[in-house]
Parts: sequence; structure tokens; C-alpha cells
Amino acid sequence: MELSIYNINGEVTDKKVTLNDSIFGIEPNNHVIWLDVKQYLANQRQGTHKSKERSEITGSTRKLIRQKGSGGARRGDIKSPVMVGGGRVFGPKPRDYSFKLNKKVKALARRSALSLKAKNEAILVVEDFSFDAPKTKSFVELTKKLQVADKKLLFVLPSQNKNVYLSARNLPGVEIITASDINTYKIMNCASLVLTESSVAVIDDLLKA
Repeated sequence: MELSIYNINGEVTDKKVTLNDSIFGIEPNNHVIWLDVKQYLANQRQGTHKSKERSEITGSTRKLIRQKGSGGARRGDIKSPVMVGGGRVFGPKPRDYSFKLNKKVKALARRSALSLKAKNEAILVVEDFSFDAPKTKSFVELTKKLQVADKKLLFVLPSQNKNVYLSARNLPGVEIITASDINTYKIMNCASLVLTESSVAVIDDLLKA
């Protein structure tokens, strides 16, 4: 697949970039995309949820009412789960939600996500750029010139660029990442994927079969 390269003024240059068909042109595998997104979201969970069970509630162990004859549910002490303020039955406990995925599965998921974006014509390639100083206004002007200002964007840079990152940090719906940190969730979570010219080569080296 061949795409035109835009400059920072939103104009099409005479340069073109060829996207690797083994990365951007495969038949997307929806199941592995789902698995990789599921793992990413699971890994974000802290798993620190906790509720107190019967043995952890502070209270008297005195038997409140007789076992039978009251017409209500039987209960022992005030810590019983049937009492307001009592312990919770089978409540949540701290746990680790992360799970393992094979490297080849994760790589296939990223290739599938990129191929899906390419198939939907949601990939834009721009020349490498930088800002002399962090300035949000400059980044907003860039997105307007590229005609992607009203979309949820993922900008992929070949390496960390502090000025570009700080310029876009406060903008809702815009995320800046490096090509080495690209993952399936972030690809699928954006409406437009904006790649810089050099980041294409980094992705190619990272995901080539």
C-alpha cells in the first residue's frame, strides 16, 4: 500500500511511503484484537477492591433473637450478612487481573489493528516535525491543517519529543506515543492514526514477520 506524505501545512508533498503489506495489508483477526485489548484493560485494573466479611466486622457475638419462632430469617450475632451493617458474603478481595498472551499473538493483534485502520483509510502520514517550544496553539493549527482536528487522534513519533508531547498534553482526544510503545488498544481507540515519516520504518522493524 502506498500513501502520500503530508507536510505540516496540510499539503500533499511529492513524496510517498510504501506501507508493508505484511503489517498494514493482512486480513484482520478480530479475535486476537479482542484478546490483546482485553489484556491491556485487565492490566490497568488495580485489583485493590475489598469488602469486609463476617469475621472482619467489629461487633458483639451475642445472639440477638431466638433461633425459631420470630417469623424472620434466622441470624446469629449482629455481624450476620442478613443484618444491615453486617459482613458481606463472597465480597471482592484484592486480586491480580493480568493474564499472559504470547508475543506472536500480540504482534498479530497489532498488525491486524493497523491493517484495519489502513482498510478504513484512517491512516495519515506526515513529514517529521518538531516545535521550537511547547505551544498548544501550534499543535491545534497542525491538526486543523491536516483536517483531523475534530477526531480522536493518535500521533505516533519515532522517538520521544518533549515539545510535541507538551503541546498536545492538554488537548482532549489527542495522544502522543512513540512507535516502540504502539499497542492494539490505542490503535483501535482512535479515529485517525497519524504516523510521522520516520515512525513507519520503526513500526516496520518492530512488527515485521
